[in-house]
Amino acid sequence: MSDHGTTAHNKAIKDFLAEAEEIVEQLGTELADLSDMAEGGDFNPDILNSIFRGAHSLKGLAGMFGFSEISELSHNLENLLDWLRLGKIPLNQQLMPVLFDSHDLLTSLVRALSDGESHSKSNEIAACISKINARLAPPEKTSGSSPLESLGLSVQVTGALTEYEEHRLLDNISKGRTIFNVHTSFDLCTFDQELAAVTDILKTCGEVVSTLPSVGGNIETHIDFDILFGSTRQLADLKCMVESDAVSVRQLGASVAVVATVIPTPSELPCVPTVLAPPPVAEIKTNVPVHQPAVVAASTADETALSAKSMSRTVRVDIGKLDELMNIVGELVLAHSTIAGVTAKMRNEGYSRMAIELGKAAKGLERKLTDLQKGVMEIRMIPVGQLYEKMSRIVRKISREQGKKVELKFFGADTELDKLIVEDISDPMMHIIRNAIDHGIESRETRIARGKDEKGTIRISSFQKGNHVVIEVEDDGNGIDVEKVKNKALQKGLVSDISSMSEREAIDLLFLPGFSTADKVSEVSGRGVGMDVVKNNIAAISGMVDIETRKGEGSRFIITLPITLAIIKALIISCSGRTYALPITSVLESLLMTDREIMTVERKEVIQLRESTLPLLRLERYFDIKRSVERPHEFYVVVVGVAEKRLGIVVDDLLGQQDIVIKPLGEAFKRFRGISGAADLGDQRTILVLDVGGIVNETMRSGN
Repeated sequence: MSDHGTTAHNKAIKDFLAEAEEIVEQLGTELADLSDMAEGGDFNPDILNSIFRGAHSLKGLAGMFGFSEISELSHNLENLLDWLRLGKIPLNQQLMPVLFDSHDLLTSLVRALSDGESHSKSNEIAACISKINARLAPPEKTSGSSPLESLGLSVQVTGALTEYEEHRLLDNISKGRTIFNVHTSFDLCTFDQELAAVTDILKTCGEVVSTLPSVGGNIETHIDFDILFGSTRQLADLKCMVESDAVSVRQLGASVAVVATVIPTPSELPCVPTVLAPPPVAEIKTNVPVHQPAVVAASTADETALSAKSMSRTVRVDIGKLDELMNIVGELVLAHSTIAGVTAKMRNEGYSRMAIELGKAAKGLERKLTDLQKGVMEIRMIPVGQLYEKMSRIVRKISREQGKKVELKFFGADTELDKLIVEDISDPMMHIIRNAIDHGIESRETRIARGKDEKGTIRISSFQKGNHVVIEVEDDGNGIDVEKVKNKALQKGLVSDISSMSEREAIDLLFLPGFSTADKVSEVSGRGVGMDVVKNNIAAISGMVDIETRKGEGSRFIITLPITLAIIKALIISCSGRTYALPITSVLESLLMTDREIMTVERKEVIQLRESTLPLLRLERYFDIKRSVERPHEFYVVVVGVAEKRLGIVVDDLLGQQDIVIKPLGEAFKRFRGISGAADLGDQRTILVLDVGGIVNETMRSGN
């Protein structure tokens, strides 16, 4: 394939993914809602129709871009959903696995395109389509007259109904709902808004089955519609809700006498929205000529109809472009630092007047850069609620597979995080929730025997704490059996003595590679991929994870994350002739000290900081650096903290604060402990950025 062809193909994939990922994401959320409806018996046709439209859109989109596998699977899923919405197959828990499996495979196909995978999944697609076709059994034919005949609808109306609308009418009748005909008449200039408003009101108390054009009294200025509507409400209640000069309601059904349309006065209908009851133009009492309002309305409607503007003011932007923009901002920040340094040198060398002017310009540039940096940061921020939606689908799917009832509760969905951090935290969160359902939440029988609600609860909450965001995942299940953890560690040879091991130390064992307390391997967890992967993935984005547990009552996983990893303010430090950056968000304070103030407790260096003992870490020992310069008599202790943990890092000197852009080191340096990335300084030097969370976590556990 030529370079031009390759570029075009890559662009096609990007264009397709921009839409397809959003459709698949929405499908997953709505399928989870459909599963709840199948379990609870409540049916909302709008959700099913939305899923059907999503599958239809994905089919068309994939076909347009030439992705035949996705198009074929979407087409078959669309057929299944169409039979479901037409009532040819029932909505039940037996059907949901087929829908979920189809969605999972579609997600896998879209993700494979995103990751650049080229191998075909034709066998999996064929198996999935076979499951779909097995559900498409012809419906049993019913004999006798249709219940629709008892409604007394005209031949013109019944002839205009689609197969889906007929099914929805029959479904409403079978559920004992009353069928109403809501006749509406609106001004031609404003009918679309007013009809939508009437429909929205009706949907709050029943189902709008069909909206059909109708013959009215004044076709030159008005347009009429008949809305077929099913509800358990009484006729009088319905009239009070929607009836006005523009709307009248009558009840359908052969056994019920047709109710004469009564048009109440506005004083009799305090609940009627004014938008639905515009008074006739002839009755408007105003000094303005009566024709003027109609002319204005028509003009506005024409402008709206002819406008080519998009209704949405949002733009979908590749996060990679935002990264590039952030890097450019970072380079500008470095350039400003250089200018500020030159200004200081000029002032010292006697160029005071020029230095003052240059300093003013540098200050103005700094303010604008701060605004630009803040703007780019706000664009990158998204609510954690987007992550919650993914977790909701996972909980429903796994709890169904495990045969457990689990309720998911969300708090703090509006808390915002950097888009990349939300993406990177998705897999660790998924693993924690899988473990909570598999190991944490007990079976229905066990919960009842323990006096608990048969339905387990997983609570996910997030909140901002200083310059960090804390995400907590809590369940009300078994909790962690600390003694079992200790014994497993002893069996695996990870520890030689557990007699003096504290509960905190035992829980930290869960983060060791390959550690698991599972007695048997399940499809959900216990496959050797344990909490060490969770911890490492969270540490890779400068976060920390901690566990609190009470046996028999549940566990809480506490994840502490930086709000962003893009441009941050850092404290520049030096140690043994080398320069490092410490994210200022983790720095609590700094102290000037001497060796006389350091104490040794159980072979660990500590200092007394107010009312507490603070453990110390010498940076050259942590990185195993041979000191090239003599250790200074006076040195600094930088007190850092993540979550509730505190540590004092011993350094030679503090070189000031600076805005930096953290850049990844690449795969070759990924395994280096204590380093989260690199940053360029204004003097063209590149320095390492310390991973405070990883250093604190490792030091607390190992006692370095």
